[in-house]
Amino acid sequence: MKQVRAAVLEAFGKPLEIREYPQPGEPAAGEALVAVEMAGICGTDVHLWLGQLAIPLPNIMGHESAGRIEKMGAGLTKDWRGDELRVDDRVTWASSISCGECFYCRMKKQPTRCLTRKAYGISYCASDAPHLRGGYAEKILLRAGTAIFRIPDSVPSEALIGAGCALTTAIHASERAPLEWGDSVVVQGTGPVGLAAIAVARAAGAGTIVATGGPPHRLELARGLGADVVIDIAKAGDVEARRAAVFQAVGPYGADQVIECVGYPEAVNEGILLCRDGGHFVVLGQYADAGNISFNPHTITRKQLRVVGSWGFEPRHVDRAIRLLERDGHLRERFAAGITHRYPLARADEALQMARSLAGGKTVILPQAK
Repeated sequence: MKQVRAAVLEAFGKPLEIREYPQPGEPAAGEALVAVEMAGICGTDVHLWLGQLAIPLPNIMGHESAGRIEKMGAGLTKDWRGDELRVDDRVTWASSISCGECFYCRMKKQPTRCLTRKAYGISYCASDAPHLRGGYAEKILLRAGTAIFRIPDSVPSEALIGAGCALTTAIHASERAPLEWGDSVVVQGTGPVGLAAIAVARAAGAGTIVATGGPPHRLELARGLGADVVIDIAKAGDVEARRAAVFQAVGPYGADQVIECVGYPEAVNEGILLCRDGGHFVVLGQYADAGNISFNPHTITRKQLRVVGSWGFEPRHVDRAIRLLERDGHLRERFAAGITHRYPLARADEALQMARSLAGGKTVILPQAK
């Protein structure tokens, strides 16, 4: 039986191991076997590796991927948009599947909080057949009901994976905390989520956009995606210095909206102080449990803040991300150029450590590369 290689997280904090699994046979109805051509390393993957989110082990991580269809099960003829699907089509897919029937799916219309939601590269134990449920592998078997999208010819895989799930996550957040035209925005963090939040804020009609983060090469990426002002946290080394720099950029009252994309809890207290009274504070970066902070809720009341959380994304946000990349050549180029490191599957652990180090831009794995 033909074997398929995958990079596997066997234990938290330990190097990824290359393992082989039997290639699935003919896909069942509605399933698709896809040869993974590119898998992005998301900041969430680093948090998963550190054990900051409860996931089953062993685990084949990777939830932002693109590849080509090798086989399709009966009944799978169209993608989520209704476009015809064929073998060898270049595709991507929404990373999670919700049930459509539970309290949150049906009654509250919040499928990202589905009680039985499962995400590729996160929720599946690699020991359980069919094993191949993550992007850090030569192939992935997509379940029936997966929202599959045929990638338009005008959108390179590099642009799509360079944007990653960060773009869809930022689009979801923009729905939960809509901007008014000309609003001033502060984005805390210049990792993938922060960069995507800058691009989405610019597309949504933001006025002045300020990015706080680092290192310098990521601040340059932030400028290229729409930030008017960048603040290097290595130079503005304390909270008061960063606050002064932000207020100089947005005016004496603070920002209309602050979007936390850092992933470290301490950023929340700092971000709240950057909001104007009556402003929006969006908590987007705390996907994993990185710990608690001391917090004074009086600040929320006194400033009349609207604090919004946003978790994951839905298939419609993938659709909107693809459409944004289709129509905006500048964003395609910028997100593609954001990929600075490419690794074959055999060096997946090295790729993960590069992403953890923040030494480059976006890091990707190329499972078909030798």
